Amino acid sequence: MTKAASEAKPPVNAYGWAARHSSGVLSPFHFTRRANSDDDITVKILYCGICHGDIHLVKNKIWPTLYPTVPGHEIVGQVTRIGKNVTKFRVGDIAGVGCIVGSCGSCDNCKQDLENYCPKMLWTFQGQHEDGTRAFGGYSDNMVVEERYAVLIPNGFALAGTAPLLCAGITVYSPLKHFGLSKPAMHLGVVGLGGLGHMAVKFAKAFGVKVTVVSSSPSKQKEAVERLGADSFLVSHDQEQLEAAMGTMDGIIDTVSAPHPLLPLIGLLKTSGKLILVGAPIEPPELPVFPIIMGRKLIAGCAMGGLKETQEMIDFAAKHNIAADVEVVPIDYVNTALDRLDKGDVKYRFVIDVANTINNHDEESP
Repeated sequence: MTKAASEAKPPVNAYGWAARHSSGVLSPFHFTRRANSDDDITVKILYCGICHGDIHLVKNKIWPTLYPTVPGHEIVGQVTRIGKNVTKFRVGDIAGVGCIVGSCGSCDNCKQDLENYCPKMLWTFQGQHEDGTRAFGGYSDNMVVEERYAVLIPNGFALAGTAPLLCAGITVYSPLKHFGLSKPAMHLGVVGLGGLGHMAVKFAKAFGVKVTVVSSSPSKQKEAVERLGADSFLVSHDQEQLEAAMGTMDGIIDTVSAPHPLLPLIGLLKTSGKLILVGAPIEPPELPVFPIIMGRKLIAGCAMGGLKETQEMIDFAAKHNIAADVEVVPIDYVNTALDRLDKGDVKYRFVIDVANTINNHDEESP
């Protein structure tokens, strides 16, 4: 979108909830989106998931947050307007928007549909578009986004449970595919049974993979095995269980965002096994090098997925009836939801019912 094109059309008025400072407390906020250009769609937001990364954003924990900030990057909504060059969407379609809304479009990563690794990648909730307008997230009533950075949600999909797929879903789907851990009969460990972990179990089982959940909470065993379909369960601080499972796993998806030791997980891997980190602890972990060398083991990370892979993930989820387990909340519950999420008090993802609850509030002062 060129600056001239943006100036030729009026900006889009928007209304959401924003944090004004690092306390992380959100309150109603009026703002504007950039104008809908020829390559853009405008989306009436219906649902938006609440991710642990939203806590880092509003409390300025990872990068310098640009305040006021409107969080939200697990967005599902209805297309209300399309630019003249748009081919993927029609008015009335359901669109999904995840973590990114911009990239350079010309680097090697972008040419390989890996926009999420572009050096100029633009977060949905942080930064500026080329025309200088701010990027604001999905805790709001609408969004303007270039069609490249939106995915088409199939008809009949449960929308509240779909929203978290745009971050939690693709964050576990991408490493399963890229690192070859989606092959039937493989043995996968999933560390942590939260927003990411429960999605990893669901996708892995749909691929036909044997799944063992590794958790610090013994109380989650029944949920993991009987409801989510995991094949087995390990308590991460039970040394007898860990020793019995040593060298049995082809790969591990580690979803935990709190500090935790990696050595026990490395021990669970077979020779040439892969430990993939998708949780994001702020404190760096200790890296035990000798067991990695002696087992020819791999530790890697993976960040979301590109837009082509995200669409593939959505289509796979629709085909196999995979959705997140969610607790749907009104927008004025968002501060409580963030506090509960920070304490791990949700099963397994909060989702804001944006369309039905956001219009009942007046703006508060910063």
